[in-house]
Amino acid sequence: MGEAKSDVLLGTLDLLLLKLLELGPNHGWGLAEQLESVSDGVFAVNQGSVYPALQRLKRKGFVRSRWGTSDNGRRARYYELTSGGVGALEEELARWSRTAGAVNRVIALKPLGSEGG
Repeated sequence: MGEAKSDVLLGTLDLLLLKLLELGPNHGWGLAEQLESVSDGVFAVNQGSVYPALQRLKRKGFVRSRWGTSDNGRRARYYELTSGGVGALEEELARWSRTAGAVNRVIALKPLGSEGG
């Protein structure tokens, strides 16, 4: 069961991080906690997944980072969306909408001989 969760997450982690960063700057640990909380524990990601994704988004110009102080007083790198990131988020949301719609159409199929099929 856990593998299925990671498979979905691997395909959507960039989208989810961009969406969370649309809400405002955050550090990697904070993003991981927020993602787990908002998804009711479905997306429990470790730092080994979050930080490489953030670096990938940074290389693409979708996020930038700066050093700051976290709520617990520790030094942390905060990430925020760039204008390119806003555009990438819009594209990813549109792609996700198309993908989710296609999956829903397949799931809605009725077996032969069933009512409405």
